[in-house]
Amino acid sequence: MHNKDNNVIGEKIKKCRLKAGLTQEKLAREADISYTTLTKMESGVIKNPSVKVVAKIAKVFKISLDDLVN
Repeated sequence: MHNKDNNVIGEKIKKCRLKAGLTQEKLAREADISYTTLTKMESGVIKNPSVKVVAKIAKVFKISLDDLVN
């Protein structure tokens, strides 16, 4: 699967966020999730976020849930 780095989802979210030119605060607001949750996901504190949260983030980026998690 993946190497030692277990924060693949957080890194993908951050990469998409930066590509979209969004701050963490703006992405959290647009996805209707807490800023703290987003920062914890990006930093790897939350390694297995809920599908609901990831789906909200994917919707902001206009990509599928599968594209964001795989």
